[in-house]
Amino acid sequence: MPITDDEGIDRLLDAETIAVVGCSTTPGKAAHDIPAYLQRYGYRVIPVNPFADEILGEPAYDDLAAVDEEIDLVNVFRPSEEVPAVLDAVRERHAERGDADAVWLQLGISHDEAAAAAEADGIEVVQDRCMKVEHGRLRR
Repeated sequence: MPITDDEGIDRLLDAETIAVVGCSTTPGKAAHDIPAYLQRYGYRVIPVNPFADEILGEPAYDDLAAVDEEIDLVNVFRPSEEVPAVLDAVRERHAERGDADAVWLQLGISHDEAAAAAEADGIEVVQDRCMKVEHGRLRR
């Protein structure tokens, strides 16, 4: 069952390195401004966007498999219908590398079946919540 309680959400905010799938190059879009906010608050943001070379001063990767660094949490800014493919990539990475222990689906994004499959593989999931809002509410 996806995490909904403050204790669980706060625990996921302990992540240090966050891969942002769907990170945008466009200021003013949530997929750009929220990762920028997280970066300002000390998180290492790794953009995942196959159409960009660099975002927020960090190299952008085509997909999760291409990221060499250890990932604590995957933050997703993709439509709900794309969530199963994204979570399949997270599950594969988690099985192969032992990282990517948590997934955060941003506000308006959810997929119960894909979330349940990820949870069955030991990955914690938050759905339909804004990481910036929750960080501001619980940490500032």
